[in-house]
Amino acid sequence: MVRNGEIALSDVKRSLRRHWWIPLTSMLLLGLLGILAALILPKKYTSTTMVLVEQPTVPVEYVKPVVNDDLNHRLASMKEQVLSRSRLEPIIQKLNLYPEKRGTEHMEELEDNLRRAVEVELIQPMPGSVNKQPPGFQISVTFPNPHVAQQICTDITSMFIEQNSKRREQQAVDTTQFLSQQLDQAKTKLDEQDAQLAQFKRQYLGSLPQEEQTNLSILNGMNTQLEAVIQALSRAQQEKAFNEALLSQQETNWKQMTSGNQNPETQEQQLTLLEAQLSDLLARYTPEHPDVLKVKSQIEEVKKKLAQEPGPKAPTTAQAPLHEPPQIQQLRAKIKQDDIGIGELAKRQNQIQNQIGVMQGRVQASPVVEQQFKEITRNYQTALELYNDLMKKRDSSTMATSLEHQQQSETFRILDPPSLPDSPSSPKRLALIGGGTGVGLALGFGILYLLAMLDKAMYTERDVETCLKLPVLTTVPCFDPGVHGSSSGPSDSVKIQDEPVTVKA
Repeated sequence: MVRNGEIALSDVKRSLRRHWWIPLTSMLLLGLLGILAALILPKKYTSTTMVLVEQPTVPVEYVKPVVNDDLNHRLASMKEQVLSRSRLEPIIQKLNLYPEKRGTEHMEELEDNLRRAVEVELIQPMPGSVNKQPPGFQISVTFPNPHVAQQICTDITSMFIEQNSKRREQQAVDTTQFLSQQLDQAKTKLDEQDAQLAQFKRQYLGSLPQEEQTNLSILNGMNTQLEAVIQALSRAQQEKAFNEALLSQQETNWKQMTSGNQNPETQEQQLTLLEAQLSDLLARYTPEHPDVLKVKSQIEEVKKKLAQEPGPKAPTTAQAPLHEPPQIQQLRAKIKQDDIGIGELAKRQNQIQNQIGVMQGRVQASPVVEQQFKEITRNYQTALELYNDLMKKRDSSTMATSLEHQQQSETFRILDPPSLPDSPSSPKRLALIGGGTGVGLALGFGILYLLAMLDKAMYTERDVETCLKLPVLTTVPCFDPGVHGSSSGPSDSVKIQDEPVTVKA
């Protein structure tokens, strides 16, 4: 008797001795059903192939690849493209797949069936490997015909390899074209910045920041030149004044000499002027200078005249035309030269002053020009760096594109060609038979448990105490009626061994 859903070992043994045929029968029946299912269900064959991802032949340190996306993402994208309607329908038409369903099902349903028959699984990298990228992937195709499964697997694998090659090549070409367009735009912008910088330099030539020190040096030199010109102009004006005074004195003396009224005092004054002129000339020239020698000769002549002390001359009734002496003519010519020199020095002074004003304006405008120049230079430098960076990237992309054309970049290589299966992959006979047998055995034990739960008979003293809630005073030995020859009429009887105790009326 089962109490509280718990089965004792004696109950299990009793159920097995009484109903041993139930689990055996269910196990045999369900095992036969598994064998029958393995024989009846349609057989399917699986063709597999392994594709490895080969690294580029040229190290990435020399040529950086353009396509460096994750293999998982790329394979998922390629799987959607390869298993699309435009790719599967030609395979169905080429291999004449599902001929019995052509007239009853739409092409979309056939494509879905073929899509479910294809599986793509990544190969996980080995633990501890530096490169975490999967080394490859495996393609499996399950189909009722093994040869057709192999052919489908071959076509699908070829599509993956072709799609990967085209995808990488197209992406490299697109990247190169994009970088070329960006490079052209960057060159146009750089040319504009270059022209703007050149125009700014032409406009503010001499006021640029790098010319500030030069301008200060030139300004200092011009100030020195201006002082020298002012001094030279002052000396020229003094010399002109001296020559004019000397000319006036000589003209007076000459007129007195021509009129016969010359006196020694006038000659002494002329001598004094000539000596002063000589001192001035010696301060500027050497003693061998022609002007110095000329003044010295004039001084000697005046001294001779003073030594002779001529008497008064009688006036003459007829005089020849008078001509100025060479000394007076020379003084007049020298005064003209002084005027010309003074004019040139004054002109030079004005020029230097104008140049000083220009240089001062450049120096004063230098901070504003420097700020504008920095802004223009910064824009130009930014455009130049962008252009150089795009140039390097375009060249690298061009080399990567060349590698893609030559199939020397990352490629897919078939490690094992699609296999020709010799045994069906489904249904799995051993799994069906073993599963049916196991389910049958479990079902048989479940039936035994249910029968034990439904059995309310009392087999032991404990069962009696539990059921009647009365203590047992004594026990009656078990006798076998068949052995002792008891009558079959109404009487009290007890069944032997593990049979339940009953009272017959």
